[in-house]
Amino acid sequence: MRIHIVAAIELALIFPAALFLAAVIAPNLISQPAPAAHGLVMWYAARMWTLWVLLLALPLTALVIGCATLKRLRPDPGTLYVAVATLAAAGMLAIVILHMLAN
Repeated sequence: MRIHIVAAIELALIFPAALFLAAVIAPNLISQPAPAAHGLVMWYAARMWTLWVLLLALPLTALVIGCATLKRLRPDPGTLYVAVATLAAAGMLAIVILHMLAN
């Protein structure tokens, strides 16, 4: 049961970054840009703390928690949830850092 709680915490930590990345990608996937997606991107852009907290610190925290949990666990079906959430956190963190370096 504890493993599912860790996975849920990780998903909660990466949700703001996932929401932002979805809002950034959404206009490229649909023909008409969604005003809500643009508004969300502008909200993040207007506040400097969102970059550091919501896009870097929370996914990094999820990555550290996931790695520490996976290191202590022996393989079982519940471990897959933590592994997927950890990989998602690492992927989002990599995208954000690459985007920051490109600008």
